[in-house]
Amino acid sequence: MTTPVTIVGAGLGGLTLARVLHVHGIPATVYEAEASATARTQGGQLDIHAHDGQVALEAAGLTEEFRALIHEGGEALRVLDLHGTVLHEESDDGTGGRPEVLRGDLRRILLDSLPDWTVRWGHKVAGVRPLGDGRHELAFADGATATTGLLVGADGAWSRIRPLLSDAKPEYVGTMFVETYLYDADERHPAAAAAVGGGSLFALAPGQAIAAHREAGGVLHTYVQLKRPAEWIAGIDFTDAPSAAARVAAEFEGWAPELTALITDGETAPVPRVLHALPDGHRWDRVPGVTLLGDAAHLAPPAGEGANLAMFDGAELGNAIAAHPGDVEAALTAYEAELFPRSRSSAVDAHEILDLCLGDRAPSGFVDFLVGTSAVQGD
Repeated sequence: MTTPVTIVGAGLGGLTLARVLHVHGIPATVYEAEASATARTQGGQLDIHAHDGQVALEAAGLTEEFRALIHEGGEALRVLDLHGTVLHEESDDGTGGRPEVLRGDLRRILLDSLPDWTVRWGHKVAGVRPLGDGRHELAFADGATATTGLLVGADGAWSRIRPLLSDAKPEYVGTMFVETYLYDADERHPAAAAAVGGGSLFALAPGQAIAAHREAGGVLHTYVQLKRPAEWIAGIDFTDAPSAAARVAAEFEGWAPELTALITDGETAPVPRVLHALPDGHRWDRVPGVTLLGDAAHLAPPAGEGANLAMFDGAELGNAIAAHPGDVEAALTAYEAELFPRSRSSAVDAHEILDLCLGDRAPSGFVDFLVGTSAVQGD
């Protein structure tokens, strides 16, 4: 008989694990700190890759549902310099391997595929302790407790489960993102909309960038990127939205106005995202009854792989558990043997891409990377 699985975190990775287990008839409970599935917005658009994210969705039996979510045209991509000159452009002809979907929609189909009782909302983990023989006790902020013989930390960058396995803590990588939105952009912000094009925009220069996605309904979702010390970020009061937006925009003096409009015309308060990462080769010795997936296991700078890897981790772990019924340690050993080299390679790639976008070679280094990738794929 297979041990029931306890998952902490109802993000894409944790939910993919729960769904794959459900497909195999294995019970799982997901504890999530948020009060409900709609307690907060779920971020923007994701490109779901053929070699990992789509493989995970197939294992979850959700390929058809995923295909119904795809933002047609979203794979289009363009790279600009700070003056707005187009340096590289790729169209979306529908044959690419990284279709775009909204994170919130993807999370919804995963939630809809699970029995209603699977996710226990409003259960914030306050502590966890080993009980011996691979069992653990979870203590929640409301005073409730739960015990489990197989615990999975899918609870992100600041995981409460990670300390059971590792002393590693995320460290600031020297880069911050600032998130903004424009709505009804083609009508109200036509110059910015034209600059972004039909899919993704990367306007790059050493130390700074403006990246944006076109989302359904004429939404432009922007991530302003800056290499700055932590003290610089701390000096900005993001509770004063107009002042914060002006302070960030001032860093882009001399940039094309259709690009800076993505900051100055933002219709939501700018939200800072300070990037942290775990060591590239983060791993741990086998600890009975517990493991990690996604950012809890291998937090890295964003490079288009985070959500894909989390879902792939979830699917791989679910399949490993199904393949070793009644033997938790064999399942976790098999899973981690593949997880560690996979996540190390992805983390190294993520740091490289961040450097191509914001390092001394920007924007030409990123263009060369895209051209080389297209050549390898035979595009």
